[in-house]
Amino acid sequence: MSQQSPIWDHHVSAPGTPPGFTLRTCVPANPDGVEVMLERWQAGSSEPPHSHPGHDMTVVVEGRMRIQFYRREGGALRPDGEPVTLQAGQTGYVAAGRIHDARYLEDCKLVYAHERAFGFEPAG
Repeated sequence: MSQQSPIWDHHVSAPGTPPGFTLRTCVPANPDGVEVMLERWQAGSSEPPHSHPGHDMTVVVEGRMRIQFYRREGGALRPDGEPVTLQAGQTGYVAAGRIHDARYLEDCKLVYAHERAFGFEPAG
């Protein structure tokens, strides 16, 4: 869950704003932009192993979730490291193409930002 995620690249200055402020706007108006979602997940729900075409960032506003990363070995998915648990106030980063699942241990409210247009690619 790298803190050096490219999700923070491609920022620009906006006319009339204070010095030191830059932003990255949304797609489709900006092809180098991000897609942002406000998500709610019920406790006990989950996402199967999948990947996304762009880098992403999840900010946990409320609740607790767990992410497991995977790697392919001989056509099978194998866990890649220990699960990562995120709780309110924490941020997780997932690199483009990295296979992972997500389990929602408590009711969650998330702010999710995906580099460029969102995509969900099942790994199964």
